[in-house]
Amino acid sequence: MKPAFNIADLREQARRRLPRAIYEFVERGTEDDLLIAQNRAALDRIKFSPRTLRDVSRRDQAISLFGRALASPMVIAPTGIADLMSHRGERAIARAAKRAGIPFTLATSSTTSIEDIGAIAAGTGFWMQMYLWERRDLSWQVVERARVAGAEVLVLTVDTPILPLREFNRRNGMANPIRPNPRLALDFLRHPRWSLGVMGRYLVSGGMPQFANYPREIGGRITGTVSRQANSASVTWTDVAELRRRWPGKLVIKGVLNREDAVLAREHGVDGLAVSNHGGRNFDSSPAAIDVLPEIVDAVGADLTVLFDGGIRRGSDVLKALAIGANAVLIGRPTLFGAAAGGYEGSCRALDILRTEIDMAMAMLGVTQLAQLDRSFLRAYTLAGG
Repeated sequence: MKPAFNIADLREQARRRLPRAIYEFVERGTEDDLLIAQNRAALDRIKFSPRTLRDVSRRDQAISLFGRALASPMVIAPTGIADLMSHRGERAIARAAKRAGIPFTLATSSTTSIEDIGAIAAGTGFWMQMYLWERRDLSWQVVERARVAGAEVLVLTVDTPILPLREFNRRNGMANPIRPNPRLALDFLRHPRWSLGVMGRYLVSGGMPQFANYPREIGGRITGTVSRQANSASVTWTDVAELRRRWPGKLVIKGVLNREDAVLAREHGVDGLAVSNHGGRNFDSSPAAIDVLPEIVDAVGADLTVLFDGGIRRGSDVLKALAIGANAVLIGRPTLFGAAAGGYEGSCRALDILRTEIDMAMAMLGVTQLAQLDRSFLRAYTLAGG
């Protein structure tokens, strides 16, 4: 892979390497494609108030999360298309996460089995993301597999009751289900390096990737009549209570943007929340995730672990979320870009970039431990609770 000095470099390499349909599936949002830029703009508006003349010669970005020591305040977010970024991209990112000493979250719609990822991620944390389907018994089957495979944290994504309006996916042939067509085929042919190095390798070693963790009743094809399943539109707090009863490990709800929902999550015995608008990919009229983070932290931060997800591209973005009160952040697109740019090597590079930038930002702010961060380090901070 080519040299990459920041996540933007990896993003550009991914854009050049991937077919347009695949790249836009990862990079773009929904409807008018506004929220992704708003996530970034909201983070950019937050400025620090650095402290000087402090001894910062020794810095440590390690944290403890759900009782596990992590080398950095990051968790790999669930992303179900990593195997199209590079050949066996999910394994590559999971291996990179283990090297970095942080947990990896496997998406329900992944094409790598729960058991394989559980074995790779052992020692640094294996998390499992879940959607609840209309047939809850099928969802419980996946939950049980995750438990047996050693998952420590179950992440229930709740912000996708129906499929979002990703109109550009339809134009590109990447709608649900994926339907091969001349336009998509031409797109692939224009990127022979990806077509041969990724799809070609799959075809000669067993065929197209399949959804590895769907129960038999749903099926596993990523094309044709059987495709990725989304949340059932009937999921309620009753299901959260049932999941809490069934799941012995830590339970996180991902996709919370409302203070009242955060309080209800606490009442239902949830261990953590991920403040997230699905990376701007679900509902264009949702708020920027960082704008909601303060009110969620103020409502439940003393009782629940709060994670932030939404637009992280720099190590300083991580510190902004931690200064507001998040315990850690979820990383999605950066490692996808890295995997597209260079498989395992690129995934490692993405995490190394963020770790280096976190370390630099800590020195510039005048802190040696992340626990020293609070809102006093944020200048002209006027969001809720600031």
